Amino acid sequence: MDCRRCGTPLEKPGDYCLTCDTANCDGVVIEFRPDRAEVTMLEEDDVVGRTSVTTTPEREDPGERGVVQVRNFAGRVADEVRRKRPETVYAAGERGPLREARAQLHYEFYRVPNADRRDGDGLVEWVRDRRGERSLAVVDAAPREKIGGTHSTLIGGRTGRTAIRTVAEHPHVKKIVPGPIDAGGTGSRTGLRAKATRADTNGNVRLLLRDGSSVQENRVVTTAMDRETGERVREDLNEALVEAELREA
Repeated sequence: MDCRRCGTPLEKPGDYCLTCDTANCDGVVIEFRPDRAEVTMLEEDDVVGRTSVTTTPEREDPGERGVVQVRNFAGRVADEVRRKRPETVYAAGERGPLREARAQLHYEFYRVPNADRRDGDGLVEWVRDRRGERSLAVVDAAPREKIGGTHSTLIGGRTGRTAIRTVAEHPHVKKIVPGPIDAGGTGSRTGLRAKATRADTNGNVRLLLRDGSSVQENRVVTTAMDRETGERVREDLNEALVEAELREA
């Protein structure tokens, strides 16, 4: 493939042209599987290239070696994306490498919820259908800087803090305001559970934390501009809570 602006041959399809400083794709779609990632480059609605990144899962040692394998796998995928310098990245599939790749990339990043996930060309078509929607602003701040308000106590101790941090790490979350604790709920033996509720008309959600008979409702301010885009963020937050094994049914 040649650069669409200056005609310089590119090493890989969709690569950013260093000769004339031109991007040759504006979106990247990633399908993570246990042993490979399928990476598709888009320029508007056109597919300008595809590539695969393979790996060998550590099936016999899912511990530290498995963590390193996932990190390295995600890093190679992230390197492919950086070559393109896209405006937006869309990803679906295996949660471990997806989460790690997201942490390594600083582009607008959307996780395709499992409920909407499709494999192969179906995933690319799903992305094409959604790309006409307005993009959400990305908040480039540390999770701890997003937590504020008059109530500083969180239920659930360390697990409660993990739930708040999981939500605060989302790039479309601007602020989390912890709410008062209600100790009059129904008791539960499942430990702390968390759930992001339906978005309001401004695109903001509530994070409900339940621990035993205690319930805490925390306000989550997002960069969404309406209920529809807020629902996209809510789905993503609940996916992240599932990964952290904190999601309330």
